Amino acid sequence: MEPPAADQITEKLLACARGDRAALDELIPAVYGELRRMADRYLRQERPDHSLQPTALVHEAYLRLIDQRQVHWQNRAHFFGVAAQMMRRILVDHAKACRRDKRGGGAHKVPLDEASNLIGEGSADLVALDDAMKRLEEIDPRKSRVVELRYFGGLSVEETAQILDISAKTVMRDWNLAKAWLYQEISRE
Repeated sequence: MEPPAADQITEKLLACARGDRAALDELIPAVYGELRRMADRYLRQERPDHSLQPTALVHEAYLRLIDQRQVHWQNRAHFFGVAAQMMRRILVDHAKACRRDKRGGGAHKVPLDEASNLIGEGSADLVALDDAMKRLEEIDPRKSRVVELRYFGGLSVEETAQILDISAKTVMRDWNLAKAWLYQEISRE
């Protein structure tokens, strides 16, 4: 079965906003595949033994999305932008919970002779990225939103431009500057 077109999803979102329960029932299968791809993309960037599975991430994000009473969905891109933000929050909350002292604080026991081999290994920590994103948001909220929509939401340059009501060139400029800034911030930590 071929996925629904963007305008069909937009129509269903607008009908849901008007209180149409049938549209909500049609929306779930229409957006599930894309939400699942987003969750897979997020979790591929995590450590291999991550305890949160893509299906659980999708279901948690979806429950939070349909519970949004104050959001007036504009279109498909807006919906998936908010979904990206929800998934980011869920993953950051999960990472913080795993680091709490009562759960060992994320510390791994490593023999001293192996410790020197671990220096410099590993990918950017999600919590560090979230902290850097918060600092970027204080300095330049639009660049932070571009990163959120492009990186976390997987939206195209054009979709991001549409949501933020700016040109595609501005999105690319913000995207490149924000990536460089975030890399520098995370490298300092």
